[in-house]
Amino acid sequence: MEYSEKEGCRILVEVLAAKGVKRVVLSPGSRNAPLIVSFARCDKFEKFIVLDERSAAFMALGMSQQTEEPVALVCTSGTALLNYAPAVAEAYYQRIPLIIISADRPPEWIDQDDSQTIRQFGIFGNFVRSSYILPAEITCDDERWYVNRIVNDAINTALQRVKGPVHIDVPLREPLYGVKEYNTCMSERIISHFGSEECLSADTMNTFASYFNRTEKVLILASFSSPDKTLNNVLSILSKKDNVVVFTETISNLSSSGFIPTIDRVLSAMTDEEKKAFSPDLLITFGGSLVSRMVKKWLRDNPPKEHWNLNSEKHFVDTMKCLSSQISILPSSFFTGLRPLLTVTKSNYAIKWEEIRSRAARSHNKYISEIPWCDLKAFSILLPLLPSGVRLQLSNSTPVRYAQLFEYSQIERCDSNRGTSGIDGATSTAVGAAAVTPGVTVFITGDMGFLYDSNALWNRYISPRLKIIVMCNGGGSIFRFIPGPSELPELESYFETHRDVDVEGLASLNGFKFFKADSETSLKSVLPAFFDEKEKPVILAIETPRELNAEILRGYFKRNQ
Repeated sequence: MEYSEKEGCRILVEVLAAKGVKRVVLSPGSRNAPLIVSFARCDKFEKFIVLDERSAAFMALGMSQQTEEPVALVCTSGTALLNYAPAVAEAYYQRIPLIIISADRPPEWIDQDDSQTIRQFGIFGNFVRSSYILPAEITCDDERWYVNRIVNDAINTALQRVKGPVHIDVPLREPLYGVKEYNTCMSERIISHFGSEECLSADTMNTFASYFNRTEKVLILASFSSPDKTLNNVLSILSKKDNVVVFTETISNLSSSGFIPTIDRVLSAMTDEEKKAFSPDLLITFGGSLVSRMVKKWLRDNPPKEHWNLNSEKHFVDTMKCLSSQISILPSSFFTGLRPLLTVTKSNYAIKWEEIRSRAARSHNKYISEIPWCDLKAFSILLPLLPSGVRLQLSNSTPVRYAQLFEYSQIERCDSNRGTSGIDGATSTAVGAAAVTPGVTVFITGDMGFLYDSNALWNRYISPRLKIIVMCNGGGSIFRFIPGPSELPELESYFETHRDVDVEGLASLNGFKFFKADSETSLKSVLPAFFDEKEKPVILAIETPRELNAEILRGYFKRNQ
């Protein structure tokens, strides 16, 4: 088998393949030529070649997010690696196992004014589970053993109970383009890692169950996470208890008639007195960071007596400023172990919340029926008409927030880059997600986010199963809604940075079929053809009035005042 003559690259590639890494996203370069050659000549990987490193990293994130498998990323030396940073940070907070592999100059040339040379080792120190550096050359058996051990360790670390990205820096000396035939009978050693069992002691579980059973107001709050049928089923059972209410965010990927998925819609229908009276005695949280600012403010202003956070991070996660127990266990394991220990608790907590939910739905429907054409009206039409079984990707700022106001259970899963909540790579993430999933992926974004990541559109891996919806509202509308910027004279010039985005031109340039809607009638008319298109990827531009959108959204949250 022919690989690069740099033996460290051969070992790295073979260990990755043997450990089950199936996909690698590579960006062209010179210093990483030994890595490119070695991956290219190994038929155990599906290879994606993407010029823009920032887009490449977010594509890899989307692939790993959907498959829940590690994806390797390979770049050349210098600032190429820095372009990975936003996606690496997002992967860290989403707990996604990216394997970042960077070519580097050998150590003697660092800080010697050599081209494409920066201090690369440890560059992502705050945003990776661990950093590794390989020797620049292999000259003996001990160095072969060392490289094998390092690569095994890196992959195992990325896939531990708390998953996340790892960084392997690979210094390489010239010449870079030589190849060598290796013994095909050679096989790299694989080191497996087995963690402790996911369980708590019987005494500990009994203690938690005892508190739960004597508590009349229990709120379970789920933020972003991957789909988990076991968790969904056990929470659906718990939601039928009189003392239990389950709040789910759209990107929690949990769905049941007993859950309340429209947190902001419900909270905005409550009086201050009701918010105080409905504050839980026990709050149980899990998942990543919350989209809803309202639920955080409510619980910080009206703290529960007990707050349990199900989280395996080493640091405390005290979002509501009232944490009493951080429990290092998977949510599915915790609730599955808890359920048989629970008894009947007399309470009207669930019934009272259901009354609030019904009242909120009535006022929501009335408000939607009376408003003119705007973003909120468009989402009210679009979301219920998403085809059954689609995978939904939501950009940050307004799309993910609008999506939380509506109930729809026909989608297979929903994701958004809420680890760090940036708009910088949302399109690339959706492209990566669509490239590795068999069904339809629908991506909803704003025009500024779409423009910001337009490089995602010009690679060869755009799937015809990808359908992009761009909310064309003049950009920056989130700043007209959130407190602070909306009151400043600098709003339009410095925050919104209004501009008209030529969505049709970008669609044509990159080979997408284009649709447009600018009214309720035209949106309803165009959606069937948009969703039915199977030959080419498609973009739908939904044009709405820029200044009216924020006014209507503010009115929505004041609709019960």
